[in-house]
Amino acid sequence: MELTLLGTGAPAGLPRPGCPCAACATAVGADARAATALLVDDVLLLDLTPGPALAAARAGRTLHGVRQLLLSHPHDGPAQEVPPGLPAPVRVADGRRLTLISGHRVRAVALDAPGTGYEIGGPDGERLLYLPPGAGPAGLPGSPLREGAPGAPYAPAAPYSLVLLDVLGRPDALARLRAAGAVGPTTDVLAVHIDHGVPPGPELRRRLAAAGARTVPDGTTAVVGDYRAVPDLPRRTLVLGGARSGKSAEAERRLAAFPGVLYVATGGTRDGDAEWADRVAAHRSRRPASWRTAETCDLVPLLTAPDAPPLLIDCLSLWLTDAMDSAGCWDEDRRRSGEAARALAGRTAELVAAFRAATRTVVAVSNEVGSGVVPATAAGRLFRDELGRLNAAVAAECEHVLLVTAGTALPLRG
Repeated sequence: MELTLLGTGAPAGLPRPGCPCAACATAVGADARAATALLVDDVLLLDLTPGPALAAARAGRTLHGVRQLLLSHPHDGPAQEVPPGLPAPVRVADGRRLTLISGHRVRAVALDAPGTGYEIGGPDGERLLYLPPGAGPAGLPGSPLREGAPGAPYAPAAPYSLVLLDVLGRPDALARLRAAGAVGPTTDVLAVHIDHGVPPGPELRRRLAAAGARTVPDGTTAVVGDYRAVPDLPRRTLVLGGARSGKSAEAERRLAAFPGVLYVATGGTRDGDAEWADRVAAHRSRRPASWRTAETCDLVPLLTAPDAPPLLIDCLSLWLTDAMDSAGCWDEDRRRSGEAARALAGRTAELVAAFRAATRTVVAVSNEVGSGVVPATAAGRLFRDELGRLNAAVAAECEHVLLVTAGTALPLRG
């Protein structure tokens, strides 16, 4: 089954007409995208892009053989252009199945947002799933059927060869597809409906790769089932950054497309501290509802747990605070005798060894504090030095290390 992407952008395209934002200003050349539309084996057209006949011609295809034109989502604005000779566009009712004379099998998938998804089976047995912008299949865990949507909960028979969806807008939908078995290790995940929320080019590719997805320019033709170079996701990632740099948001974004994430908060609770409670609430509100949360500094058993879902640790600097308290680093006698340093070194070595032995996906957050003013107190300087050593030791065990500054992630390794 051959698939040509006549467009890969959001319904308004990229750049958006008249939009002065930085993402739109840099969306030129191969980074410019028309509204998403897919041509399957030259006989089935999913959605319309402006000037579809010209878009097909630029891709070296023709629309003359199209026998079915399916729409996936409501369209605002002017009526869509339907080139002469194409069949009238239709939306298929949820759950309905179509068999085309070409041998393609279509099933309409109910969604948790307005619109219809389509499961396409080709004559060669390959299967793909196409979802409209801002939508995921209804009935997946954490995604109940929308009001009035008929049909049983979505249950794929096996992983698809190819899934096309709004990865950036609905990473939780991708996570639920993974949890349901619709996306497997060799499923090619293509991001479509790309809008101006993420700058095009390297940053777009980096964010998609972290979700196990990729994108292609408009006009690309792919053979469903042939692509096997799925992005290699790092097992261990360390995200560094200063205060309010965006490091926690970056770490959370890296796991938003994966199911069953365990979020480990090392800061715990602080009775009577309303400001701290507000910080914790803001963090929780950002996380997907399907994530679990543990408040603990006992990280070694979590890191070394076998066959476990992804782990997000936020953050190592608070873990170090607890470790230094436990080691008695603020006790003058223990510090002078060297007992505190030995106790802290032992606990740090255990943590680093656990990172080395981890088989689950781990994203850890830590503060980068060595670039600012030298602390005025001996205790502050000791903490700064120990955190620098801890960050360096953990980074040595991670395949991917990022530094986040001003909301921008800079890869240091990987």
